[in-house]
Amino acid sequence: GAVRRVMAPRGEAIAVASSLPLHRPVLTAETLRALAAQPGRLLLDGTVGTGGHAALWLEATAPDGRVIALDRDASALAAARERLAPFGARARFEHADYRDAAEVLDALNVEAVDAALIDLGLGTHQIDDPARGFAFRFDGPLDMRFDRDTPGPTAADLVNHLPEPELARVLYEYGEERASRKLARAIVEARRRHPLRTTGELAELVRATIPGFGHQRIDPATRTFQALRIAVNRELEGLAEALESLVLRLAPGGRLAVIAYHSLEDRVAKHTLRRLAEPCHCRRGDPCSCGARMLIALEERHAVVAGEDEIAANPRARSARLRWGVRR
Repeated sequence: GAVRRVMAPRGEAIAVASSLPLHRPVLTAETLRALAAQPGRLLLDGTVGTGGHAALWLEATAPDGRVIALDRDASALAAARERLAPFGARARFEHADYRDAAEVLDALNVEAVDAALIDLGLGTHQIDDPARGFAFRFDGPLDMRFDRDTPGPTAADLVNHLPEPELARVLYEYGEERASRKLARAIVEARRRHPLRTTGELAELVRATIPGFGHQRIDPATRTFQALRIAVNRELEGLAEALESLVLRLAPGGRLAVIAYHSLEDRVAKHTLRRLAEPCHCRRGDPCSCGARMLIALEERHAVVAGEDEIAANPRARSARLRWGVRR
């Protein structure tokens, strides 16, 4: 498609393809229900992507509902600006990580929001762009950064420079890879011959190292690519603290919803929300020493998942897990 110049939130011009695919949001009806979308309410969308959930929120909260849209990925934010342009001033955009949401709200003089949404999944525009290096079905550079405007290690940096024990730890902790030590050894041996530069090179090495490829339900490279993506973007780092920080910025009765796509993220979301909903367990009359905050109430103890119809229409919804809490 044609390429045009779009002004990013910081004011710098970036090139954005007009054919940038719009990500199909998951669990849309369930998310709007969890967030209690009603006219006049303000949503902080901490991971707006190309604006799918935000567009539905603005439609459901017409005529005066608003959204503050954050994203680390400048190209996604530019696409969201275009998608949400019909809503005019009801949408505001900030190039920021959701973990910095409190600072963004302070800068905007917003004391509290009525709802907050964190969708931890990868966008279609990220997965399907070979230049981003997220997917191994395309051969592209081993990048995997969400925010390519900020200096930081790429996946290539990690696989070519991490010490073998640290590489094994990343693969085990973030990819839940049982063959992490064997795989780390193979990567170190391969990089001695020449640096690993592309997704195709790494995927082939993983498949050659892990026995039984071809008989497994998922490609064995899946776990390695997940581990590297999480490490590059520090996805689990500060997630629990960020969720608690967002809860503290909710108005009474406000709602926080989290959509996770793999067990590591979902586990953090589940334990954080449950911890924030726990009553104090200390003896009556004693000062609290158990650390209970009891900031939210949980309407559902279990995650909400996509139904068969949605999964048939959008296979990427299969792994989505939605959890939410209501500010006391």
